[in-house]
Amino acid sequence: MADDPEKERFLKEFGQDYGYPNAPSNVDEIRATEFKRLNDVVYLDHAGATLYSESQIQDVFKDLNSTLYGNPHSQSNCSLSTSDIVGDARRQTLSFFNASPGEYKCIFTSGATAALKLVGETFPWSSQSTFMYTMENHNSVLGIREYSLKEGAAAIAVDIDGRHGGKSAVKIIPHTVQRRGEIGCRKKEQTSDTYNLFAFPSECNFSGLRFDLGLVNVMKEDSYEMPGPTLSHSGRWMVLIDAAKGSATSPPDLSKYKADFVVVSFYKLFGYPTGIGALIARNGAAKLLKKTYFSGASGTVAASIADVDFYKRRDGIEEYFEDGTLAFVSIASLRHGFRILNALTMSAIYRHTMSLALYIRKALLNLRHVNGSRVCTLYGINDPELLCNEMGPTVSFNLKRPDGSWFGHREVEKLASLSNIQLRTGCFCNPGACAKHLGLSHSELLSNIEAGHVCWDDRDILNGKPTGSVRVSFGYMSTFEDARKLLKFIKSSFVSLPPQHSISDLLGEKPVPASTEGVERVTRTYFLKSITVYPIKSCAGFTVESWPLCSTGLLHDREWLLKSLSGEILTQKKVPEMGFITTLVDLKLGRLIVESLRCKEKLQIELTSGQCIAEREVMEIYSQRYEVQGYGSEVDTWFSTAVGRPCTLVRSYAFQNHMCSNKNRSMGPCRDLEARLNFVNEAQFLLISEESIADLNNRLRSKLHKGSNEQHIEVDPSRFRPNLVVSGGKPYAEDGWSRLKIGQTNFTSLGGCNRCQMINMAFTAGTVQRSNEPLATLASYRRLKIRLPSGLQF
Repeated sequence: MADDPEKERFLKEFGQDYGYPNAPSNVDEIRATEFKRLNDVVYLDHAGATLYSESQIQDVFKDLNSTLYGNPHSQSNCSLSTSDIVGDARRQTLSFFNASPGEYKCIFTSGATAALKLVGETFPWSSQSTFMYTMENHNSVLGIREYSLKEGAAAIAVDIDGRHGGKSAVKIIPHTVQRRGEIGCRKKEQTSDTYNLFAFPSECNFSGLRFDLGLVNVMKEDSYEMPGPTLSHSGRWMVLIDAAKGSATSPPDLSKYKADFVVVSFYKLFGYPTGIGALIARNGAAKLLKKTYFSGASGTVAASIADVDFYKRRDGIEEYFEDGTLAFVSIASLRHGFRILNALTMSAIYRHTMSLALYIRKALLNLRHVNGSRVCTLYGINDPELLCNEMGPTVSFNLKRPDGSWFGHREVEKLASLSNIQLRTGCFCNPGACAKHLGLSHSELLSNIEAGHVCWDDRDILNGKPTGSVRVSFGYMSTFEDARKLLKFIKSSFVSLPPQHSISDLLGEKPVPASTEGVERVTRTYFLKSITVYPIKSCAGFTVESWPLCSTGLLHDREWLLKSLSGEILTQKKVPEMGFITTLVDLKLGRLIVESLRCKEKLQIELTSGQCIAEREVMEIYSQRYEVQGYGSEVDTWFSTAVGRPCTLVRSYAFQNHMCSNKNRSMGPCRDLEARLNFVNEAQFLLISEESIADLNNRLRSKLHKGSNEQHIEVDPSRFRPNLVVSGGKPYAEDGWSRLKIGQTNFTSLGGCNRCQMINMAFTAGTVQRSNEPLATLASYRRLKIRLPSGLQF
């Protein structure tokens, strides 16, 4: 331990909780024997899905190879045996939540989402009911709102104040009451037969904030305060806990907090099996749920008559709600997952994961740029004294530059993947927590949506604010080394260093000063070196000396794309074979000519619409609407052969999408410009300079000389798929350009282009070579507001 002082300091503070000191195997032994597939990978998305162990899967395979499982709805010996195993799984699940089998029932579903849907569609809603839910809730909980509003009930999101005091201190702060239909329908007084539902997560999957389970008793005893003119407290409150995230380390104790409904997904507990979850329902609450559909030979229905309106349901609660044949083989696998958790104990798992999360939170809060400004903004609770008790093993944050502007969360994720760090970014299907912690108003959320922002896209900064966050989450097999590698990555990629330790000094170079904003008065001469047109999105382009401009940019640039039969847009990221499809537009012949090594003949497509045989249709791509037209089977067959999978070619007529920019250089739809967009990601043109590429290559060579294991890579401008290549200035001088004039044509800069892993792919001799370069090197020094190393959009 003497040769690792950092870990020694960690163990001095957290050694009693970290690593399972009292278990048969410590965490290092568990990682070495059970998770060899991780190797050099740092997996930090346990809130999304934790990992299964090798012995767990071996036991599952051994079980399947030695046990004969039959449909539990049959009466054969193997079926009866399977029924017993399913019953054991129910009891194990109830025991996991410390729920008495005499008070609760375990209803198997396909996951937590299906369990929530089951509650929503069967709950006894009325026009006097209220569905109340905390702002920090998953979309799957918010979906219950649709059932309540449809039945005339009210729905209201709330914030909880007073989590740290007793129940008398709990104050519920309401948001706007939501109703559909006539308000007058609620004039009738609530009665004892009115049922209301309150839903909250045991742990917020966005921030890691843990809710006090005492809220169960607070709601049932009606002992909360709600200021302002709000809904009546009358009627009976029932409580639902979304334990999908929290159960992985701290499952609710239902002997103390008698919630009516608890939902869980088992893959979040021990990785396998997926597609199985449960609704833990209190007996009295389950009997109030009204289910319409029945099914099964001997499942939810005891008897039915085909030609008469008659059926008789089974009496058992589980049978009443479980439609069809259960996934009994998967359910039989649950015991092998529970075995892992029971051997370590949930209390030890909680302490272990919390030690890592607390270490990361403290380290992130202490990070400073060279100018003393904070690097990291944590979401949840920033008070170090409260970090342990109130937070789970999930850490959500965003990173800032020294000037206070934000690094985009998608940028962080892309660079993390280059370092083999698997984390998650975005809002994590929790829009309420996302908006609350990021400080996004309703108008800002709607503005972002109108700008085309949707989940999982690259629009991570809009109008100067983050649209999501970075999330890391720890599991029972996570280690100190995982946490340390994450911190090392953040420090090396996003923390501004003192001048004496700058990258340029290390390389023996003088730093290039950042250009001032506005129009740069250039005295030197710049040259337009090349123009490249890419007719088909993600396929190879062709270079010309001159080319016509039109309202979409370069004539025919990104005017076509390939999509799968299911409608997915094909790009080199998933289909690298597209890089070997060469293209050429012959304006004199009026043809698009394409070639591929996989196809014997060239394909020639008329530029007039005569070859398009499909009717024009409107399709949405990346939140933009396009009018498109497809081709016949001959064209689609050629491209399917070229990329090795069925696909179709479509052409854009770009009639609805326009672009504009603002002072923050954020893009969005705009109706007041004549410029239109074809199938581009962000803008009509991408510009790059030869000097910037030369500087990048110098850094790559220097990195190789310093002992990097990477094979030397020489990049040329085409790696960045630019439309325009210029020369004549200093490296990265284009960063400061706001306007550009080529000939008699004026261009307006829309800012830097998002970093993309496609630049790490090299196409040579019919093969695709992937590496971490040049993006890894770019990330080490290109950390200004401009996001691509040398790419400017116009």
